[in-house]
Amino acid sequence: MSHRRECVYRVTLPIFLLFALAIVSQAQTFTTLVNFAGTNGASPYAALVQGINGDLYGTTFQGGAPNLGTIFAMTLQGQLKSLVSFDWSNGAYPNASLMVYPNGTLYGTGIGGGANNIGTLFRITPSGTLTKLLSFGTDGGADPLAGLVEAFNGMIYGAASAFGPNRDGAIFEITPSGTLTTVYDFGGVDGADPTATPVQAPNGLLYGTTFNGGAYNNNGVIYTLSLTGEFTTLYNFDYALGGGSGPQGALVVGTDGNLYGTTKYGGANDYGTVFQITPTAALTTLHTFDYTDGSLPPDALVQGTDGNFYGTTSQGGTNDYGTIFHITPTGALTTLYNFGQADGGSPECGLMQATDGNFYGTASGGGLYNYGTVFRLSMGLGPFVKMLPSFGKAGASVTVLGTDLTGATAVTFNGMPAAITGSEPTALTVTVPAGATSGTVQVTTPNGTLSSFPPFLVRP
Repeated sequence: MSHRRECVYRVTLPIFLLFALAIVSQAQTFTTLVNFAGTNGASPYAALVQGINGDLYGTTFQGGAPNLGTIFAMTLQGQLKSLVSFDWSNGAYPNASLMVYPNGTLYGTGIGGGANNIGTLFRITPSGTLTKLLSFGTDGGADPLAGLVEAFNGMIYGAASAFGPNRDGAIFEITPSGTLTTVYDFGGVDGADPTATPVQAPNGLLYGTTFNGGAYNNNGVIYTLSLTGEFTTLYNFDYALGGGSGPQGALVVGTDGNLYGTTKYGGANDYGTVFQITPTAALTTLHTFDYTDGSLPPDALVQGTDGNFYGTTSQGGTNDYGTIFHITPTGALTTLYNFGQADGGSPECGLMQATDGNFYGTASGGGLYNYGTVFRLSMGLGPFVKMLPSFGKAGASVTVLGTDLTGATAVTFNGMPAAITGSEPTALTVTVPAGATSGTVQVTTPNGTLSSFPPFLVRP
């Protein structure tokens, strides 16, 4: 099996049309916000992220002037602005989500281009100024399909799915200025082909998956890595025993302390699974897809403010173009939407929940021009705030992201008042107060009190 995402690029249309197609079904409303037209991007494969200006940022794997991929920004209302068209020298074919650093700068990777033709790492300002930080080489891996994550030590971690000494991929660490160090090289039996962004749990460990490798016929693994470099294979997937196979997306740390994820294959019907794993390696298969409710879940889940986990499948469902679903922590799955050709098809990434309470995502194909779409799913959930980063020590400066923070008068950390040192309509700069404990951050605004999700972690 292979994780490669194949694209067919069609003749670029000269126009771009933005329209909204709303389909209402009881509690949820699905709206197509953007139809990619080639010149402004094509084949979006990565989940969106929210910047400190409130806009959503994303990438397309193809499209743009040289047809090597783009970076774009979009308002929550669906107004799209193309920021960068890759030209090979600065990278090509961005496959992973961008990462928002606390100062608002975004970091990302492309799996092609650069000095060695095997990928680049870059940063970009919210307004669109891109700086290539490094070109990947065989010593640091190649084909960086995974995204990036900021860890407790202020370093940025990612994974390259190919090359390295064992040709099985590597985990790397970079400084914010772009100095790269390889911290672990996979060797096959401990995992191979890491395609998912590592995530950091409250215990300080990085948790991640590899699409291949492991002890059981190349079905993939779940691993942990400490910030000092200690690696452990936490779990080996075993297709032969009816378990999942090929975990392609990142894990998500639930508010209950467990981790949740998907496998693209395996399960009772070989259409993929949703699983839960404890930090001590006890894995439970929560759901096995049967094609009618979706097939081949491609990417990470996201936990919504209602406690459910939301995700997509790239195939299956009523129209065979994939689905959107949510699942409870105990495994009760509900299909929320079935994609059709007109509104987008075959989503290759998961969803994100913006601070307006709505979920946003991309479909890699379909839409008016068959180049993919950006969509919104409203579940009737209210606005909230996000912390950037989601952890910090007393005295640290952190950012509170929100949709409308104009006139905010107070911020508390689990009830402890905090000083507001900077204020913008979509972002507040605050200082973690002495004596603060982990929990909910609340912001008092003229329109009411907003609570943070997920909870903020106060580090000792």
